[in-house]
Amino acid sequence: MKTLLIVHHSMTGGTTQLAQAALRGAGTEPGVTARLLKARDAGPDDLLAADGYVFATPENLAAIAGLMKDFFDRCYYPALDRIQGRPYATLVCAGSDGSNAARQVERIATGWRLKPVAPALIVCTHAQTPEQILAPKQIGAADLHKAEELGAALAAGLALGVF
Repeated sequence: MKTLLIVHHSMTGGTTQLAQAALRGAGTEPGVTARLLKARDAGPDDLLAADGYVFATPENLAAIAGLMKDFFDRCYYPALDRIQGRPYATLVCAGSDGSNAARQVERIATGWRLKPVAPALIVCTHAQTPEQILAPKQIGAADLHKAEELGAALAAGLALGVF
């Protein structure tokens, strides 16, 4: 049995919706257990116990969310040289861009020597005012479908031993 760990943080619900969609997709693959953990609850033992990862974060001020950064800070050295070669994918929920958050996750994953299995899925909500930024988000069906497909593909690759 393979394990896919999905670590996420969200303040307005958008990133959680994407992470849950990836979980639904991964759940369609026999032989793979998918775990969804909030970044504040995930730790090095969770990383070490998983065979692949989805990191899901909002982009805040052109960076990954603080609690995702905290997760990476707490886990980086305990997992270093212990998870290399494992596959990962990234989900970013952003107001307008998202590319810098995706680059930050990529740099961390490169340090861990993880293997990217897909380009980062960046979903832009186009929230630009303080009210829009802080409002609860509703991610569209097409973007949720993309996140679900990403979770299913990563789980299938794990099950088949492709990654």
